[in-house]
Amino acid sequence: MKLRWRFGVFAGIFLAIFCLYPQLKAWYVHGDAWNGHYAYNDIDEVAYASYVNALIDGRPRKNDPYSGRDHTAETPQPESLFSIQFAAPYTLAIPARLLGISTPWAMTLAGGIAGFLAALAVFLFIGRFTGSNWYAMASALAVFCFGTLAAGEGAVSEIFFNGFSYPYFPGFRRYIPALAFPAFFMFCYMIWRILAADRSDQTDRPESNSVRRMPVLSIVLAIVFYSYTVYSYFYVWTTAAAFLACVILVWLIERPENWLRDMKALGMVVLGCGAAMIPYAYLLSQRVDTMDNVQLLVHTRQLDLFRFPEYVAFAVLILLIIGMAVKIFEMKDRSVLFTIALALVPFAVFNQQVITGRSLQPIHYQVFIGNYVAVLALVSVIGLLWQKGLAQSKKAVVPVCTAIAVAAIAWGFVECHYTVRVLDWANEHRDSGLPVAKRLTEIAATEKDPHRQTLLAYDGIFADDMPSVAPQNILWARHQHVFAGLSWEESKERYYQFLYYSNVSEDQLDALLKRDFVSQIALFGWGRHTDRLSFDAKPLTYGEIAEESARYGRYIRDFDRNNAASPLISYVVLESSQQPDMANLEKWYELDRGEVIGKFILYRASLRGE
Repeated sequence: MKLRWRFGVFAGIFLAIFCLYPQLKAWYVHGDAWNGHYAYNDIDEVAYASYVNALIDGRPRKNDPYSGRDHTAETPQPESLFSIQFAAPYTLAIPARLLGISTPWAMTLAGGIAGFLAALAVFLFIGRFTGSNWYAMASALAVFCFGTLAAGEGAVSEIFFNGFSYPYFPGFRRYIPALAFPAFFMFCYMIWRILAADRSDQTDRPESNSVRRMPVLSIVLAIVFYSYTVYSYFYVWTTAAAFLACVILVWLIERPENWLRDMKALGMVVLGCGAAMIPYAYLLSQRVDTMDNVQLLVHTRQLDLFRFPEYVAFAVLILLIIGMAVKIFEMKDRSVLFTIALALVPFAVFNQQVITGRSLQPIHYQVFIGNYVAVLALVSVIGLLWQKGLAQSKKAVVPVCTAIAVAAIAWGFVECHYTVRVLDWANEHRDSGLPVAKRLTEIAATEKDPHRQTLLAYDGIFADDMPSVAPQNILWARHQHVFAGLSWEESKERYYQFLYYSNVSEDQLDALLKRDFVSQIALFGWGRHTDRLSFDAKPLTYGEIAEESARYGRYIRDFDRNNAASPLISYVVLESSQQPDMANLEKWYELDRGEVIGKFILYRASLRGE
């Protein structure tokens, strides 16, 4: 079957539109009033953008944009989540630096490009798998437009239940997992090419000729794509590894014709992928001590069989059994075995802890990759059940595939409408702070070491977002502790300082910790405010809250000039309409008259007595 790439491009364009929808909406609603920031799809994108911004600025791989601490010979830094997963951010940062593209534009383009390429990858795989351009186009749209639905998330929560419409197209959170997606689906396609290669004519030939006819290019490309996922996103590469393991397991159990040759080819892939893991293992061994706690690594062997992607995968297995029962296809068909392997992947990633004894935020498999694999398995089995109609190009193919594509596109817009509005206010507010960040960038051009200059922002959204544009570090922000520059105790002390400069009392913190998840995250880490992220979630107790509040009380009572000078505050930003009580700050710092920038005021600060 000859691929008609215009079908894949059609699907890719719609996926790019969906990925760009928050940005397009911001431009449409605000017009010329929009200052030029990227509209984020997920609140975590600010941390990823901050790391990319640091790379664009020429800072080293092991950098911390929130604390300003970079790796040098004199001040070596441990590996962080970001420095280990460097492939995707460098994919953005290198061309952005060469072409003079700003971080907001790099983040904007990343989503559209990732969506377009991911759709092409799925189109290529399904097109070769089923032999139908129409079905491949419809499948490429279905995999991503119904992916959030397959996770049990997104708009469906609000439309059919009394829930919350979030997240927005989770697979296209920039830049991870978005940039890893095309590589993952191309990896799946390369494995299919290796197994589907027709080598039956080699049966009576010498073994040397058989080796010579090995699909070497497919093997090499599979290793390359896998390697990219390894150094881009943990949940994507572990899913790719689980998929490869499922393929090998199914082939060993069923042993289709020429299975030994298949195993030799797969063995080469395993060796190459294993070699790619060696540097990764070394980087992981150098990780910061607090990384496991931040990532909520849990030791457990508990089964996890009740996730939405597993429900979809179970339906795929039922359809496969029905197809074999009515003789549409046979068990030993390579396409059937391959689909079985795809359907087993969700069960593997959600239950690998039974073997490894370790679980790491399985919700990420549910919303960022397992759901999309489950839908890919579903469209694969539907293609197998319909293979005769597809092969013969019956009249029903075009209208049915068109209906699937239209349904997928329609649901894609539904997802956009409901889930994007959740972040509308935050995006508008972030954009209103962009001129301040740009002004800080201008000031930094005259400073010798701007990364070491600390800014106190009373506005939490601005504080979290500022390092994605400006080079200065921040006293405290919600995503600060995911980097390696600060120890957990240093991060907590910075939050204490933020509270102290905000004139928050011990009793007020006690009240905050009982209702405010930001304070809970800042002082107890992720996972204590919700049971969504971990098997081992433990809600905060009143005793823990009282103890932490008392510790803060002792800190503010003992606060002195040494505390005020570490870190040294150089700038202060606040929203002009919400004047906080800065008595504690002005006790130690002298502020200039301030510079009004939009709805914010930027002050320069100097420590009193200097």
